[in-house]
Amino acid sequence: MDFGGGDEIRFETMGQAGVVTLTRPKALNALTGQMVHALAAALNAWEKDASVRLVLVRGEGRAFCAGGDIMDVYRAGRAGERHVEFFADEYRMNAQLARFPKPYVALIDGIVMGGGVGISAHGSHRVMTENAIVAMPEVGIGFFPDVGGSHVLSRLPGAFGMYMALTGNRVRQGDALAVGLATQTIRSESQQEFVEALTASGEVEEVLRRFHVAVPAETDAATFAAIERHFSQETLEAALASLKEEAGAGDAFASKTLATILSRSPTSLKVAWREIRRGADLSMDDCMRMEFRVLNRMLDGHDFYEGIRAVLVDKGSTPVWNPPTLDGVSDAAAEAYFAPLGDRELIL
Repeated sequence: MDFGGGDEIRFETMGQAGVVTLTRPKALNALTGQMVHALAAALNAWEKDASVRLVLVRGEGRAFCAGGDIMDVYRAGRAGERHVEFFADEYRMNAQLARFPKPYVALIDGIVMGGGVGISAHGSHRVMTENAIVAMPEVGIGFFPDVGGSHVLSRLPGAFGMYMALTGNRVRQGDALAVGLATQTIRSESQQEFVEALTASGEVEEVLRRFHVAVPAETDAATFAAIERHFSQETLEAALASLKEEAGAGDAFASKTLATILSRSPTSLKVAWREIRRGADLSMDDCMRMEFRVLNRMLDGHDFYEGIRAVLVDKGSTPVWNPPTLDGVSDAAAEAYFAPLGDRELIL
């Protein structure tokens, strides 16, 4: 079955299901434009196909999907070009997935970050094994939580989504289940049996009940309470002040979290704070339109290219942010990222 994905993504019908397999394991299944277009085409076809009762998506190798393949975007930006259309197509596909009327089961056995969250979190079911590692690490590369991050993260309980957005910290299976990033958890060793049962019967809820194995959260109740206390503040400055106060009193969690945040792009932090707060009151489509506005300004800026240089090009080097501190990013400058684009707005 060919929806134009080449050797980067495979489509099959198995029993009652349309099955999507990301097939770039050496690149941790990072999304390309070709993969985005193919997945969108498959969803269009399978939505109308009565023989397909559900869609299952999975990844080859040790990652579900580690994000978007952004090196082309980086190289284009360094050459003075802007690859906006890759993001526009990806955002349209994310919105399409959120509207998909059939069960959409993401089987996550490994790394899922950025664009990988975009092709899993908006579906009806996120099934994670003990190997799952979830993160939205964009502020660490001078970017922002996109692909519908404003919609997903803003709706997690206890301000956990804001914590994820501002730290970029990784979340394991138990915490993902506790906050709703995962809808079910299964053992990695049962994946093949799970896929066979799901595709054969098409009875999603019954099969999930049979394979689900409850797991405890990795984070204790006191730390969850601390996350809510710090990250539900009314402003970014108040959240940082709260962390600083407890760090000064010797609290290890506050100290480590504060240090992590202060290493991130100041511009990204101020934009991400606003994005997540606003996303809570927006529909998925409106979140994507808002994120596209921010995306356009990020591609015109400095920190995104500097972050990619430090993390992916000169691996392990320290990025030099501009402005270098939060004090250097005015409220007006942060607000400018959200201004309308006129005739360049995202059309869904």
